[in-house]
Amino acid sequence: MTTSLARATALALTVTLPLLLTGCSSTPKEEPNYAALSSNQFIASNYKAADALLHQLNGKLLFDKPMIMATVVNIDALDQTSTLGRLVSEQISTRMAQGGLNMLEMKLRNSVYLKRNQGELMLTREIGEVAQTHHAQAIVVGSYAETSDMVFINIKVIQPNTNFVLAGHDYVLAKEGIVRSMLLRN
Repeated sequence: MTTSLARATALALTVTLPLLLTGCSSTPKEEPNYAALSSNQFIASNYKAADALLHQLNGKLLFDKPMIMATVVNIDALDQTSTLGRLVSEQISTRMAQGGLNMLEMKLRNSVYLKRNQGELMLTREIGEVAQTHHAQAIVVGSYAETSDMVFINIKVIQPNTNFVLAGHDYVLAKEGIVRSMLLRN
């Protein structure tokens, strides 16, 4: 009986030991490096969208009057956004300021609808009021829609007193790891 117990134990160890060791030897996650990060198209895509808006706005706006950037929201729930929506808004606003427009930083104001962890979400009825209060000539608004492998983004520049669209641009982002992680976080 001892021999059969020893054989059974040896057999059990022979079968389970490789499985146990395989579980312990996971490949380490590759750390991001500057070469890999510089090839990411996220910022370039947002800057390209802002450049398209700037091109369309050429001659339509005054450079000395401010503009407001609203937070890009989820098209299926217009009162919600994500890290992705907030970062797209920040990058478009930055690029438009780099293009010479006066972008008003709304995070420093109390007169917009702020939802916890959401950013500057403007209610439609407030857009005119906020723009008038700050003498804004235009407001940049946007929305995004997710699919299983892409995120479609729509950005528009709206004249607040008429609601006319002065410029617009649509683009798509691949829903790769970085974009996916920004959609999950709030």
